Amino acid sequence: MRSHLVDKTLIIGPSWVGDMVMAQALFKAIKLRYPQTRIDVLAPQWSSSLTARMPEISASIPMALKHGEFGFSERRKLAKKLESEHYQRCFVLPNSWKSALIPFLAKIPNRIGWRGEWRYGLLNDVRVLDKQRYPLMVERYLALANEKDAPIPSIRPSLVAEKQNTELALSKYELTLDKPILVLCPGAEFGPSKRWPEEHYAAFANSYILKGWQVWIFGSAKDTEVAKKIQAQTQNQAIDLTGRTSLGDAIDLMSLAKLVLTNDSGLMHIAAALDVPLVAAYGSTSPGFTPPLGDKVKILQEKIACSPCFKRTCPLQHHQCMQRLSVDTALQAARALVNA
Repeated sequence: MRSHLVDKTLIIGPSWVGDMVMAQALFKAIKLRYPQTRIDVLAPQWSSSLTARMPEISASIPMALKHGEFGFSERRKLAKKLESEHYQRCFVLPNSWKSALIPFLAKIPNRIGWRGEWRYGLLNDVRVLDKQRYPLMVERYLALANEKDAPIPSIRPSLVAEKQNTELALSKYELTLDKPILVLCPGAEFGPSKRWPEEHYAAFANSYILKGWQVWIFGSAKDTEVAKKIQAQTQNQAIDLTGRTSLGDAIDLMSLAKLVLTNDSGLMHIAAALDVPLVAAYGSTSPGFTPPLGDKVKILQEKIACSPCFKRTCPLQHHQCMQRLSVDTALQAARALVNA
């Protein structure tokens, strides 16, 4: 069958892990409205292992340009390739002008997105955001799925781990399932102000190690220094996987956890979408815009005058929003989720 006879939808995807997880709610809503459509996502290369665990997505198309890079000739070349795919519609999730350029050049007939950086012309279904009506990012994604001002569906992300890869990952990293698994995600790409102190993580981990649990630490190579400090304070009983796993491996392994403890991060959103019991610590940021979307979630937040500041590092250099968030509070939240 020729491609132009197939109903096809293109998504210009976000550039951050958490945002891409939340965007899955939109993908589900699109499938409800257009059950026969094929959904492809144009996004950074790293996102392919994430979208591969979203049943709604047929293909991930890598965006070679770096975040913030304009690269007009590269965008025009990619648009030419996409034009031959005959997409009926495109949802542009980033708010930048340049993100709307490719679907315009690809001559996709319906180009939907929020107004953003003055994108009239590039988009032909321009929505004007009412932040009061849609306070959550996931609501802003969902509002694009249907006609303007239509009620938004109640949909959450739900990632599906790949069973075969899960078994391969267990073998690759020499992990076992003989004990319940506590996963720690102590990193924060945004900056250190979002991190719960490593000594708090270690004390929390030690409490579960004494109960006979095992502890796995996930994150990027940037988080290895913090992970090593936690590991040292658990007498090396915590297993440091930071910088070792691919994103796909981390997703599949995290699906095995009985409990996840994390900062506000992309891995937090992944845990929520996997429906794993999750304790999430907030300090410099707020769950009012991008909370973890799951039924088994406890959000921890210490209310102090300067929080949330949304700064990468604590401007007052005391980090009290996280320092004062106690281990006992986190343990109590965890017990409410897993009764352990």
